[in-house]
Amino acid sequence: MRTLLKNIANLYSPDVKAGYGKIKKWHNVHLLIEDGTIKNIAFSDTENEGETPDKVIDVTGMTVVPGFIDAHTHPVFWKTREDEFIMRIQGKSYEEIAAAGGGIRNSVRAFRQASKEAIKWVTQERIHPFLSFGVTTIEAKSGYGLSTHDEIKALEIINELNAEQPLDLVPTFLGAHEVPDEYQSKRQAYVDLVCNEMIPLVAERKLARYCDVFCEEGVFTVNESRRILTTAQKYGMQVRIHADELSPFGGAELAAEIGAVTADHLVKISHRGIKEMAKAGVIPVLLPGTTFFLGKDQYAPARKMIEAGCQVAISTDFNPGSSTTQNFQLMWTIGALKLKMLPEELLWASTYIPAKSLGLEKRLGEIEVGKQADLIVLDIPNLNYLPYHYGINHTVMTIKKGRVVYST
Repeated sequence: MRTLLKNIANLYSPDVKAGYGKIKKWHNVHLLIEDGTIKNIAFSDTENEGETPDKVIDVTGMTVVPGFIDAHTHPVFWKTREDEFIMRIQGKSYEEIAAAGGGIRNSVRAFRQASKEAIKWVTQERIHPFLSFGVTTIEAKSGYGLSTHDEIKALEIINELNAEQPLDLVPTFLGAHEVPDEYQSKRQAYVDLVCNEMIPLVAERKLARYCDVFCEEGVFTVNESRRILTTAQKYGMQVRIHADELSPFGGAELAAEIGAVTADHLVKISHRGIKEMAKAGVIPVLLPGTTFFLGKDQYAPARKMIEAGCQVAISTDFNPGSSTTQNFQLMWTIGALKLKMLPEELLWASTYIPAKSLGLEKRLGEIEVGKQADLIVLDIPNLNYLPYHYGINHTVMTIKKGRVVYST
């Protein structure tokens, strides 16, 4: 199957050979896709002679970029938490709500009461909007079950949906998202359960490629997090870590110490943490929408990370409590204004770097002959316009593996 994207006004891609923040630009080109792969980028129709397409899509005046990759999401949940949003408007902090039994534990109680079939159906409905915003791959975490049975249920849903619809889901086990109600007075027993029962079962059934932990004051300590993540590594999983969101807790330093693939959030990261992550090659996954939605003023120090040599990714952090959006384009605007990232850096942070964080950079994250044809057609005149004209959806078409999976 050959598809020709004709009359592309602007084509932008990370320039991997040139380095972070450098991009390739083509103007007035045609892009040929064959069997889901980028076959050719041509400046005239005659360059594709002998390659007669089965389908021609005229995108005159449009811009094309690689499909966005969202490397931090929590899409498998049951009930929403808009009541807590109102509580935050009235002055309660996220931490106060969590300490009173709300937050993640609120979602856990609801999740455990719902059937796998019901949660799977609502999850499928929730992930579909990602495609409409140009997201073609997401990392999807468990973490609202917090029992062996319910964590397995969540991971089964992720794996089943990955096979049944076009959006790619990369599963991450997050049994250490919070200490559930029944273990509040026996934390060590819950860490034992995660390490001795959950991780071995997840690994045996090959339900997750990654293991994550919420390393934060009031959640899991650095020592508890180290034990959980190194146990996962012994079972063949790679590791990610929620780190230094609410306080400079040492999560970034732990990520560097154990060779985590990513450290995420990092709003309160220390100078030492930045230096050690850069030295170890840990990828910072920054979540500006979360800081915005929680009504906080301090954002992750992206510029300091980039200047230190870190290759930054951004994400929606889609979840029912602290960032209820699938609009990846909005992350560009918040990332530009609050993280002070330039559009070229945001393109890298949305495509090649998150692909790298998921081990997918050999086939995803850039527009290159031989790479998978995951593409977005946008109604923007140039790359700078995407974060500038904010709050609306600029996606005209989303292409996954060479096939149109969303169009206006």
